[in-house]
Amino acid sequence: MTDTRYFRDYPAKTGDRALFKMQHYLELFDELLAPWQGRDLNFLEIGIYKGGSMPMWQGFFGKDSRLTFLDIDPACRALELPGTRVEIGDQSDPVFLRKIGADHGPFDLIVDDGGHKMHQQITSFRELWPKLKDRGLYIVEDTHTSYWPGFGGGFREAKSFIEFTKDLIDRMHSWYTEDDAGFPLHPMAREIGGIRFHDSMVVIEKRLKEPPIAITSTNGQTAGSRRMLEIRGRRSIF
Repeated sequence: MTDTRYFRDYPAKTGDRALFKMQHYLELFDELLAPWQGRDLNFLEIGIYKGGSMPMWQGFFGKDSRLTFLDIDPACRALELPGTRVEIGDQSDPVFLRKIGADHGPFDLIVDDGGHKMHQQITSFRELWPKLKDRGLYIVEDTHTSYWPGFGGGFREAKSFIEFTKDLIDRMHSWYTEDDAGFPLHPMAREIGGIRFHDSMVVIEKRLKEPPIAITSTNGQTAGSRRMLEIRGRRSIF
């Protein structure tokens, strides 16, 4: 039976490992991940800190899940729990991330709670997105750092993770371009199912798909067309 308050209630069940999460993240996890509870899956979290999230995730997923945790601090290796794996390395190192993907992927769910700097979040996404399964989720926490210059961010800073994900919105919609030179169809249009922006959190769904089809149905008879993707200079789609 699904526990719709698993994450919100978890802080009262913690042991001596410190758990550090913004309160509304736990509410969002209950909403987003309820269908995942008890499933055996392949999970990756970047950022271990004091190890408080490790038993939280372990208790939520199925007993045969594969749980991998990354951190740059070698001391975190001692926090490894039975049934989990701890890998030590830099999340902004593409070579390290590719090895993680090759050794432990592909993943159903990836959570980036690492260093929160722009180059770290962007590099991790670029390297690990190909190792996320179809219908998987890529969650980046603490995206408020996109507005902090000390983390490489700032309001409308072009190199911030928030601006990077705003660009992904355009790529997701590039099926509908009327500017093949300036805004060409991007491969991510076939891979991104949706992007959700929450306070300090971005959730990107992977959904491998064919070009969208518009359907017309009358008296139970349905016809499909991709003409919407092909015409140019339109003023209306109707």
